Amino acid sequence: MALSYDAETADLLPDWYATPERRRAVAVMLAKRLRKACPTRELRIDAGGQEILRRSSCEVGEDGSVVFRLGAQLPGHGRRIAGRQAARLLCELLPDAADEALAVPEDEAAKWARHADDVAALREAVAAAGLVAFVADGSMLARRSGVDDRPLEAGVPFASPASMAVEFALPHAGTVRGMGIGPGVTLIVGGGFHGKSTLLRALESGVWDHVPGDGRDFVVADRSAVKVRAEDGRAVTGVDVHAFVDHLPSGDDTRRFTTENASGSTSQAAAVVEALEAGARALLIDEDTAATNLMIRDARMQELVAKDREPLTPLVDLVRSMADEHGVSTILVMGGSGDYMDVADRVVLMDAYRPEDVTERAKSLAAKPTGRRVEAEGFRMPRARVVDPRSVSSEARGRQKIRAEGTDGLRFGESEVDVRSVEQITDPAMTTGIGLAIEAAVRQGWIDGKATVAEVLDRLDEALDEDGEAELLRIRDADLALPRRFEVAATLNRMRELQVRESGE
Repeated sequence: MALSYDAETADLLPDWYATPERRRAVAVMLAKRLRKACPTRELRIDAGGQEILRRSSCEVGEDGSVVFRLGAQLPGHGRRIAGRQAARLLCELLPDAADEALAVPEDEAAKWARHADDVAALREAVAAAGLVAFVADGSMLARRSGVDDRPLEAGVPFASPASMAVEFALPHAGTVRGMGIGPGVTLIVGGGFHGKSTLLRALESGVWDHVPGDGRDFVVADRSAVKVRAEDGRAVTGVDVHAFVDHLPSGDDTRRFTTENASGSTSQAAAVVEALEAGARALLIDEDTAATNLMIRDARMQELVAKDREPLTPLVDLVRSMADEHGVSTILVMGGSGDYMDVADRVVLMDAYRPEDVTERAKSLAAKPTGRRVEAEGFRMPRARVVDPRSVSSEARGRQKIRAEGTDGLRFGESEVDVRSVEQITDPAMTTGIGLAIEAAVRQGWIDGKATVAEVLDRLDEALDEDGEAELLRIRDADLALPRRFEVAATLNRMRELQVRESGE
C-alpha cells in the first residue's frame, strides 16, 4: 500500500530536498524512522541496511512531497479479516507511525542532508584527482560479524600512509585526509588476519554511499568498480575468454565460450570479461576467492608444463596491458605470490589493520629475477554480444514471477538464478530491482536482438536516471532498490537459458 503526503502536509524543509543526493538520503532516513515508529510487526517497510540506495519504499519528490510504500498483514481468523482490528491498524496505528516518522528533528535531517552533500563532493573530487578509490583516516572498516554490517566498535581506525595521503575539502565536514589509490595495478599484501580482505570489502562497498556513522562514511570507489571471483558450476554463454583461455584439448572455441558447468578458472575469466563488457573501469580481486591457476603460473611450473600444453594465461601477465592500453585498473589482495610485484604500480602492506606503503621495497625485490617468463603480449578487449530477448523474458518461460531469494538468488519466471557470487548485491530489494530491470529491458524493447549488452545497459541507465523507481514499479508493485548496470549484467549472464550471438552476425 502507499501513503502519499503533499509538500505542505509532509512539511519538510526545502533545504532537505534541494538536490537528488539529499532527496535519496532523506528518503532512506524517513524509511528507517517509519520502521522504528511502527508499533507492530504487522506493518512492514523496507528500510534497508547500511547503504543509501534509491528505494521504492520511500520517495521524496522535488517539491518536498513524500510517498511511503509498505506492507500490512491484516489481522484475522482463518479466512476472515478481523475488521475492527484491521481498521485500527490501517486508520490509526499506521497514520500515527507515519506522522511520527515525518516529525523529523531539524538537526537529524540536516545531518543526513549534509552527509549527502559531502559524499557527493568527495566522489567528484576523487574522480577529478584521477583516483580509483579513497579511504578516509578514522574510517572503521571492520564489521561486527558476517551477518551484522554495522561497524565494529572495538576496531582499529584507518590511518593512511603518509606517502599515499591526499586531502579534499568538503562543504560541511571540512578537510578530509585519507589514502588515495591511483589508477593502474594496486597490491594489498600482508599476513593472514591483518586486514587485507577487510580493506578490499570496504572498497567493493565503496561504490555505494553509506548512512552517517557507518564507519565507511568517506570510503569511496569508482562507481564502475566490480568485484570478480571464481565460481565453480556457473553457466557461461558465448563469452570471449580467449585472452585467458586458448587451445583447449577439447577444441572448443574460447572466443565464444559456453558451458553449463564452469571451472574456477573459466568462471573467473568469464566474470572479468563480462565486467569489462558492462563497462567496468576497475576490478577488485581477492586471492581467497580466486582461481589460483588463473592468477599465476610461477617459474617452476613454467619449466614443468610447457606453455603450448597450458591453455590458461594467468592474470599476472594481462593486468599491465589492461591498465596501460585499456584504462582498466585492478586492485588485488595477494598474500601468496610475489610475482605480482613485477607489474604493480603500488603495494600496500596491511599490518594489524594498519596500512603501510611498501612499494619501493617491493620494486627492489622485483628487480631480482625469478626466471619466470611473461606468457602474453597483451590483453584484447572482448567481442560485443547481442542477447536474444526470447531467452530472458520471464513471461516467455511461464507465468511471470520475479522474486528475490535474499541476496543469494532470483526467481525469474520458472528459472532460478544463483547470484551468491555477485558480492556487490547488498540486500534483497536490490535483487528484486535487478529482476524487474531485466524484465523492463525486454518489455521496453531495449533487449531487441540487435543492441549489444553495453547498449542495453546504457538504455537501462538512461531510463532509471530519468524515471527511477517508477520505471520498474510499472511492471510490479514491489520493494525494490535500484541496482547498478554491473549487477544487472552479472545476473543476466548467470541465466542458464540465456542465448547470445556476436554483434554483426
